[in-house]
Amino acid sequence: MTRTVSQVLVDGLSELGVRQVFGVVGDALNPLTDAIRRTEEMDWIGCRHEEAAAFAAGAQSQLTGRLGVCMGTVGPGSVHLLNGLYDAAKSHAPVLAIAGQVPLSEVGTEYFQEVDNDLLFRDVAAFRATVTAPQQLPGLLEMAVRTATARRGVAVLTVPGDIGDLEVPDDRAPRFFLADHSTRPDEPELSAAAALLNDAEKVTLLVGRGACAARDDVLALADRLAAPMVLTLKAKEGFEEDNPHEVGQTGLIGNPAAAGAMEDADTLLMLGTDFPYREWYPQGRKVIQVDAVAEHIGRRVPVDLGLVGDVGPTVRGLLGHLSGERDGSHLARAREKYAAWTKGQQRLADPEHDRSLIGKVRSALDNRDHLIRPEAVAAAVDQAADDDAVFTSDTGMATVWLSRFVRMRGDRRLLGSYNLGSMANAMPQALGAQLLDRNRQVVAFCGDGGLSMLLGDLMTLRTYDLPVKLVVFDNRRLGMVKLEQEQAGLPEFGTELDNPDFAAVATALGITGIRVADPEDLGSAVRRAFATDGPVLLDVLTNPEEIAMPAKPTLAQGWGFAIAKVKENLRSPGE
Repeated sequence: MTRTVSQVLVDGLSELGVRQVFGVVGDALNPLTDAIRRTEEMDWIGCRHEEAAAFAAGAQSQLTGRLGVCMGTVGPGSVHLLNGLYDAAKSHAPVLAIAGQVPLSEVGTEYFQEVDNDLLFRDVAAFRATVTAPQQLPGLLEMAVRTATARRGVAVLTVPGDIGDLEVPDDRAPRFFLADHSTRPDEPELSAAAALLNDAEKVTLLVGRGACAARDDVLALADRLAAPMVLTLKAKEGFEEDNPHEVGQTGLIGNPAAAGAMEDADTLLMLGTDFPYREWYPQGRKVIQVDAVAEHIGRRVPVDLGLVGDVGPTVRGLLGHLSGERDGSHLARAREKYAAWTKGQQRLADPEHDRSLIGKVRSALDNRDHLIRPEAVAAAVDQAADDDAVFTSDTGMATVWLSRFVRMRGDRRLLGSYNLGSMANAMPQALGAQLLDRNRQVVAFCGDGGLSMLLGDLMTLRTYDLPVKLVVFDNRRLGMVKLEQEQAGLPEFGTELDNPDFAAVATALGITGIRVADPEDLGSAVRRAFATDGPVLLDVLTNPEEIAMPAKPTLAQGWGFAIAKVKENLRSPGE
């Protein structure tokens, strides 16, 4: 039986293993969504905003390594996909976006809602094409899927409104031929890298997401080199637990031990990371970088040797060339500093902290209203959440508190907009994650600014009865922006948020809402949230004056912060 363009496309995705498609229905998509309706193995997930749909599809791709799929209809519907697709592209997540288009006969006439999709998505998509004749399928679908998976990026396939119902002449089934592969450098390069490491007295590893699949190999290398291991945020889920070399993260969300481990080393070995912040790399050290993507080598910091290859086979090759015993003092010092810093952080997270003498003094300066400290929120959630929970976090201070107080123990997973740095990602990413497994706990660390930006998709959680636990750090601020302004010596401006009672909003939408303002009620509120079936929104009123000290606070930052506080206190009402 001859099938239509829409049915060939949907059947092909179904055979590929796609089980959910996210989007907002619309005229040009009607043939496609009707094909999904008639396909038992695939569900249409109707979101309230296409940006949320793209974030959800990207989240599924990042968690599974498989293709995520989203759709947006003509013009504005496709435009709304952009931010979520940029996040997928920068997270190296294979995502296929199906975009609607005006009738083919009207393309180029400035027709109602017409947008040039091939131009619109040129920067974000590794592949983009418009179906102009039914015989182009399944070939264009094959090309889109292969490109997205091979390049681990975004493909956009545009289907005009009058094409989807046309019959495909030969009715050939798509053939994707997807295969994993790994690479490793040649022996001379491995020998040269090993020679540098053999000559080094103090080696520190900077380990990223690209090394997570090679955990055992990387731990064996760290043990052979007696090297402390600094983690990027995206490497937390692979290397944080049961790791005698781990010293946390560097950068603005990091700690002094990790920064010190990099500064004290004479050789830095980067494994599967494109850590972007140049100011946090040590100067005057030898640097070896291992990355599967050749163009990543040396683009953040000058390297003495670059090894293009996957981390696992490359590290296994290096291990065969390393020689000699290592002095463990470099590792011991870094671990001792990390343990001391961690102990201090746990004191901040204690709900009783403000009752101590130091806590009372501190509260008089930065928490006069005795609001809940965000450190305590993150620590309480860490204790309550399952060991296989999936965590998502909004960009900003919510990510800071998660990075410092939530341990990726067991089979926990972590998602965020850690490359694009978008707001509003945590809730829609949690939506996508929960649809992969309704029985697995999914926890979203939401900033109040991020949650309110895509607040409408709370209704999507309710509609599909997804048991996501939303933890809202409600400090009535764009907290990271506030901190950036103050560190630069500027008074806080434009960051204050006039928030509703988010728990009441959730309740009005049919979601369990819990609001907590008293530090003494925090523990019981968190336990109740996690014990409640279905979606829950925990709205925690947190202290807006909380400061997250960076790994290497500078005199300029401290002076700028002091000046900002003086300006804020002297500012007249209305200024």
